[in-house]
Amino acid sequence: MEDNDLSYGLIGEGKTVQETITDFNLSYDGMREYYKKIGKPFEEIEYEFFYDTESFLAAYSKTFSLAGLEIITGVNQTQLGHYLHGRRKPTRKTIDKIQKGVERFARELTAVRFA
Repeated sequence: MEDNDLSYGLIGEGKTVQETITDFNLSYDGMREYYKKIGKPFEEIEYEFFYDTESFLAAYSKTFSLAGLEIITGVNQTQLGHYLHGRRKPTRKTIDKIQKGVERFARELTAVRFA
């Protein structure tokens, strides 16, 4: 919720991405109900969820090794390790490269069929 002029703030917490999203949605619904209760107009918003690079790597380096993520993204595993541990921040160009690699890999996975 960056760069907004809302009169309220929201947060979601959880041990998994899905738990966090569910908690955020509950917070949003709870804030709407609270505003209704106190008679204050509630500004409805549309929102999306995004990973930052460090969070994505933290989540998926448990599933894929950094060497595997290097193959998927085309970004050197040493660099990925720097991003994972917060020692460096990727450039927009690198973020886009990671995004495209992950999207390509996801398309490949969804095309898999077992006999």
